[in-house]
Amino acid sequence: MSKAPPRNDKFNERRAELGEAALQTLADLGYARTSLREIAQNSAFSHGVLHYYFTDKLDLILCSVRQYKARCVTRYDEVTTTSTHFEQLLDGFVEALGETLRTETTMHRLWYDLRSQALFEEALRDDVEAIDKSLEKMIWRVMQRLSELAGAPVKVPSEVAYALLDGLFQQALLKHLSGDRKAIATMQAGVRLVLLQMVDAPAPPRARKAAPRRRLATAA
Repeated sequence: MSKAPPRNDKFNERRAELGEAALQTLADLGYARTSLREIAQNSAFSHGVLHYYFTDKLDLILCSVRQYKARCVTRYDEVTTTSTHFEQLLDGFVEALGETLRTETTMHRLWYDLRSQALFEEALRDDVEAIDKSLEKMIWRVMQRLSELAGAPVKVPSEVAYALLDGLFQQALLKHLSGDRKAIATMQAGVRLVLLQMVDAPAPPRARKAAPRRRLATAA
């Protein structure tokens, strides 16, 4: 039996590099069609190198997706922290949501593929649940900031807010992959509607009522 390679910092750094390099191939092929050999054929790394650093395709996929989702959970932090009024954050979040669906389509497809596989493969569940929870927290940060700017509470708990937005996003992803050119705009309109149902927008400032003009007394 071959001796397992040592798990030190350099080993983990190399795993991270390989996982990042293989990410696009994984996103293109999907879970079911992926093997270490298939990934090696579509990348600059040999099957032997990949097998040295990863026990199987599951190990590699989880390494890659963890890294990608670790970046994803900070995607809306800038618009959340820089927005100074409700509509600014609402517009910025909706725009960013559409942009990530448009530019990172295959990566999102890989994530939903992996999450579906976790229904069948117990080995995936802990990692998928952890990633899912981090995404829920990301959405909740946006919801809390909207609440602060609106001066109104969020009407639903964190898991409900995430489920609603995630459902709209996944539905739009499928339509976008099927060639629906209106999928992103439709999703953005739906997200805006749902957000306004979950957090009441602040009322517009009332126009200050002009004081009645005094009539000048006329000389008798």
